[in-house]
Amino acid sequence: MEYRRLGKSGLQVSEMSFGSWITFATQIGKEAAKELMLTAYDNGVNFFDNAEVYADGKSEALMGEILADLKWSRDSYLVSSKAYFGIRGLKHSKPTQKGNTRKHLTEACHQALQRLQVDYLDLFYCHRPDKNTPIEETVWTMHNLIQQGKILYWGTSEWSAQEIMEAHMVARQYNLIPPTMEQPQYNMLVREKVEVEFSQIYKTVGLGTTIWSPLASGILTGKYNDGVPNDARLNLSELSWLAEKNLQEEYFAKVRKLTALAEELGISMPVLAIAWTLKNPNVSTTILGASKTSQLVENFKAGKAKDLLTAEVMERIEGILDNRPEHPPF
Repeated sequence: MEYRRLGKSGLQVSEMSFGSWITFATQIGKEAAKELMLTAYDNGVNFFDNAEVYADGKSEALMGEILADLKWSRDSYLVSSKAYFGIRGLKHSKPTQKGNTRKHLTEACHQALQRLQVDYLDLFYCHRPDKNTPIEETVWTMHNLIQQGKILYWGTSEWSAQEIMEAHMVARQYNLIPPTMEQPQYNMLVREKVEVEFSQIYKTVGLGTTIWSPLASGILTGKYNDGVPNDARLNLSELSWLAEKNLQEEYFAKVRKLTALAEELGISMPVLAIAWTLKNPNVSTTILGASKTSQLVENFKAGKAKDLLTAEVMERIEGILDNRPEHPPF
C-alpha cells in the first residue's frame, strides 16, 4: 500500500481506503464487516469512511463495535463521519436535526463520537452544501470543533469549487482553519468536477480528495454488461438516484470494451477502474466498498496494476471513454 498526503496537510492516507456506505448494517452484519475491516487494515488501509446517515446511524454504530473489539492502536488509523442529512435523512429529520448549522454539526459530531466509540474524529465533513446556513457559521463551527479536540481535519462532500473557495475566504478573513479535503464522486464515467472544476484549487489551496464510487455503483465492474438482475446492488433504494444516471446503454457499451482491454492487460475490470483513479495525482485516496472479502482483496490489486497503465494504455482508455474533459490535470 502506498500513502499520499491529504492535500497540503501533512496527513498520510492510504491510496485506497475503505467505506461502509450501503454495506454495513444494510447488506452485511458484524462478522462480515469485521472481516472486511481486518482485511483492509492488514493490507495497509489506514482510513475508514462513514457518515451519520448511513443506515440511519447503524453503520457508524457497527463500525464502532468493531473498532472496540479490534483494539487497534488509535494512532494507526483514521476514521471519519459526515453530517448534513441528519440520521433519518432530510425528509424525516426535524429542522434542527439536519444542515450545516452550529447546532446540528456540533450535535452530529458528538453523536458520531458515541456511535464510533472514539474520542475524536480524524476527518469530519459537511456532507452537502447548506444554502440556508451562512458559510461563516459553518466555518466557525468546524474551527471550534478542531480547537476543542473533537475533530482533527474538516472538509466537504459534493461542494462546488466556488463553495469551497467561499469557505477558504471566510477562514482567511477571520484567521480560522479552512477545509482540508473534498469527497466527490469520481470514476471513468464521472470526471468533470475532479478534473476540471477543481483544477485550480488544487494549486491555490492545496485541496485533498477522498473520492467515492470509483466503480460507478458497480457499472465499472463489468458484472452488468449483459443486463442488471433484479437483485443487483444497483437496484437498492439507496442507489436509485445513481442508477438513473448510470443505467445507460452507452455506458455498458464502453465497459464492454474496457473489459476486453482489462483482459488483455491480465487484470479484472474493477482493478482497471480503480487503478485508473489512482493515476490521477490529485486523488488523495480512493474509497472502496465491498460486501465480500474476496472482492476487497481483488480490488487491492489496483495498487500494482496502476503501473500497467502506461501513457499508451491511458490513451487507449480515453479512446474508449470518449469523454475527456477539455483541460484534464493529468
